[in-house]
Amino acid sequence: MRFTDKIVLITGGSKGIGRATAIAFADEGAKVVITYKEDDVAADATLLLLNGGPHLKMKADLTSAQQISDLVETVVRRFGRIDILVNNAGIFVQHNIQSDPFEKWQKDWENTINTNLMGPANMCYYVVRQMIKQGGGKIINVSSRGAFRGEPDSPAYGASKAGLNAMSQSLAQALGPYNIYVGVVAPGWVETDMTREILTGPAGNPIREQSPLKRTARSEEVAYAILMFAGDGSEYMTGGIIDVNGASYLRS
Repeated sequence: MRFTDKIVLITGGSKGIGRATAIAFADEGAKVVITYKEDDVAADATLLLLNGGPHLKMKADLTSAQQISDLVETVVRRFGRIDILVNNAGIFVQHNIQSDPFEKWQKDWENTINTNLMGPANMCYYVVRQMIKQGGGKIINVSSRGAFRGEPDSPAYGASKAGLNAMSQSLAQALGPYNIYVGVVAPGWVETDMTREILTGPAGNPIREQSPLKRTARSEEVAYAILMFAGDGSEYMTGGIIDVNGASYLRS
């Protein structure tokens, strides 16, 4: 899985899975562009961890279609192409249909769908146009075990990730003739900044017990699956979904 001089665009690339994926691609020779929403310090820290280069950080709100369009245009102007897109950015908001006020319920749904589904959909729209021009590319969307297992305390999250799976498989069918291949990586619980508070609290041990490995995933393990999809030779896996959940949830 060498990616010498490949241009890789990773959303949500300043922390967690995104950071681990950026490091892994850079170690294999890629030129990496990471997007982030707010944390300049984390983005700068990630760039310092990337071998080779040149690499680039770009601040953007991925719920804005205009900012996505501008971002893709800037990357293409700077590097000339986009070989691999990793849609990793996402949010997880807890909300409860039994007790939440309708205003919170509605806001949480809107924010989650706009970030986790519409953001990747719009990113695909603009990146695919460039990939068609250049003759192909790879798209890997980061989904979740929650798309299959259900998320009773965050139904919008589960729905957004199920929608991301369906979109990915539809795009795999639509884009195959253009040599554009689409895959999904669906992690369970992963040790990241976003999950640290939960995993270090009372819920941590029960979560780890869900897997026969008695632990949660490391970000680097999810990154490995992403690179496998992105590598040469994976083309006939287009439309596939790789589970990275430590056998905590099995489907067939």
